[in-house]
Amino acid sequence: MSKEFNLSEYMSEGIENIVKNILKASIKNPKESAFVIKYMLAVKDAKNKRDMLESKGEHIPPFFMGSIATSCNLYCKGCYARANKSCGNNIKGSEISEERWGEIFNEAKDLGISFALLLGGEPLMRRGVIEKASSVKEIVFPIFTNGTMFDEKYINLFDKNRNLVPMISIEGDEYQTDNRRGIGTYNSIMTAMDNLNKKRILFGCSVTVTTENIMTVTSKKFIQELYNKGTRALVFVEYVPVTKSTRNLAPTDKERLILEENIVQLRNIFKNMVFLSFPGDEKYAGGCLSAGRGFFHINANGGAEPCPFSPYSDINLKECSLREALKSPLFKKLKDNEMLLGDHDGGCLLFEKEEDVKELLGL
Repeated sequence: MSKEFNLSEYMSEGIENIVKNILKASIKNPKESAFVIKYMLAVKDAKNKRDMLESKGEHIPPFFMGSIATSCNLYCKGCYARANKSCGNNIKGSEISEERWGEIFNEAKDLGISFALLLGGEPLMRRGVIEKASSVKEIVFPIFTNGTMFDEKYINLFDKNRNLVPMISIEGDEYQTDNRRGIGTYNSIMTAMDNLNKKRILFGCSVTVTTENIMTVTSKKFIQELYNKGTRALVFVEYVPVTKSTRNLAPTDKERLILEENIVQLRNIFKNMVFLSFPGDEKYAGGCLSAGRGFFHINANGGAEPCPFSPYSDINLKECSLREALKSPLFKKLKDNEMLLGDHDGGCLLFEKEEDVKELLGL
């Protein structure tokens, strides 16, 4: 990593570019445009807060991920959340309360965090937490949902609170989606998109990229269909194998090159859509952005983890502030030992170094 590289500037500029692209995408929608213009001011204010703390030797990442639910109404093949036992009906009792999540969101705002990605299980199963998020207008909450729970009440909630941005998971065409997520899921997703689009609610999609679906999900035809439905943001997430038997699905260098080249083309064709690749875009940041370098993860039980694919923690937000959690000894060790730097084989560097992470925790 060159000395000239500045991670904080890279992340901040990236967020500002995303917001500008969203503004372009929503320019014909007065309700959306009004929110985005206000939010752009909030992003600058947030950056100033982070820069001030940075100057005092305290690094604050511009976003975090929060798994707010331990339950889900689907049983998707190869689900990492079920595999690492962070999702399942038998662990619901230890979830962070709605009130504490509300406090965490406000603590994030005060520290200058601009984005909070809400995950599950299925996050829409915890409406109270979503409502807490809706009240913190200085933060945009992309909500990664399976898209099957958009009733009229939820549509109205998203319509009234434009800082909530649904990110609907899709695996490709109808066969690919239903094969992984269950029969009828694709049609349910299409209905949800239509209902969101009728209200001109900004929404995006999340695609888990595998060796099997890469040519479908990066094709102009597939993106055009999503665009026609109203999708204005697309996040490509490289599949991380949860068992050795599914390693053949994880993208190799060949697929990553296809993904990178096709995203460049798609950005040129669909100029008012936002395309992100995770962890592909991290290579421009000099390594893995987890453990607080660029983001971190809060699991549904309150543990502060490096990322969802590295479910290890030594500090809990039920017992400490967000600011204190960012000073996790594990996070510090990962950065001090330079374990977040370098090349890796799978879609997640820390997943590849799982045994090393366990060793740091004495497991």
